[in-house]
Amino acid sequence: MLVLGIETTCDETAAAVVERSGDGRGKILSNIVLSQDSEHAAFGGVVPEIAARAHVEALDLIIAKAMAQAGCGYFALDGVAAAAGPGLIGGVIVGLMTAKAIALVERKPLIAVNHLEAHALTARLTDATSFPYCLFLASGGHTQIVAVRGVGDYVRLGTTVDDAIGEAFDKTAKLLGLGYPGGPLVEKEAAHGNAARFSLPRPMQGRKDADFSLSGLKTALRLEAEKIAPLSDQDVADLCASFQQAVVDVVIDRLRAGLRLFRARYGAPTALVAAGGVAANQAVRNVLQRLAVEVGTALVVPPLELCTDNGAMIAWAGCERLTLGMVDTLDVMPRARWPLDNVAAAKGKLQRTAAYK
Repeated sequence: MLVLGIETTCDETAAAVVERSGDGRGKILSNIVLSQDSEHAAFGGVVPEIAARAHVEALDLIIAKAMAQAGCGYFALDGVAAAAGPGLIGGVIVGLMTAKAIALVERKPLIAVNHLEAHALTARLTDATSFPYCLFLASGGHTQIVAVRGVGDYVRLGTTVDDAIGEAFDKTAKLLGLGYPGGPLVEKEAAHGNAARFSLPRPMQGRKDADFSLSGLKTALRLEAEKIAPLSDQDVADLCASFQQAVVDVVIDRLRAGLRLFRARYGAPTALVAAGGVAANQAVRNVLQRLAVEVGTALVVPPLELCTDNGAMIAWAGCERLTLGMVDTLDVMPRARWPLDNVAAAKGKLQRTAAYK
């Protein structure tokens, strides 16, 4: 099975071709990602209109490169998958409409993929992780703990009530004048800072639920910075280190709660899986490894290029859904919001519209 995957939900224009073998194993034949970081850096964050226009300009070429690298023509595809949400609606429309056009012209099944589901299933592409497993999804737009019980079968155990972790990193970087994207820059500064210098809160720590809150931590950091302004280079490093340590402490506490909920409902998870750009942070990775050992399960963290937004994860989710007969008609709508636990698993035989016949 060969599926083309298209990803345009935020500020990466991406396309990939993934092959799924008869034994369920996945192989990435191509994975092309064009970042828009330089276009948004001056604004300290993603500007939706700029992102959408950049997708329009780049997507056709990115798809052509992915197909050429995979060494296949459209005739060889078994399906075309695109992220249909959640995300910045302008970008989502660009990717989904492009996928619809290819599916219609080439008479191929269309699979409208939830971007979060693609993150959730990436561990099955890279490590053949079996269900059920516990997913920690942490990115610029999402922070969730999810029980992944099967394709289309997700239960959200915890989520953020305000900012996502990645968003908090980016806003911290902007506050301290570090630039964009902020996560790697905060981590770099934290490496030579004193994490004990500033006493920052650990929101939600000790609660039985598995929810997160980051806005109070971000505000506390701003207040500490204002107290000692103007900031020296060492002040910035110490603030970053203190912030990062607070995030790490929150992550391990909230994940402990999430794993307790998982075990109480579904038994022991086959693995603790991390996805999203925050999984690239080494301090976060270290604490995830420690927690996995603590609870007696495996830690699965896909390679960095598959943790951040990419086309291969969309193509793989398309493979998983197509194998089970889950396809969409050409009138499927793009969605700015699409909670993962509202992604249903369609049942029955493969359904095709007249356009595919």
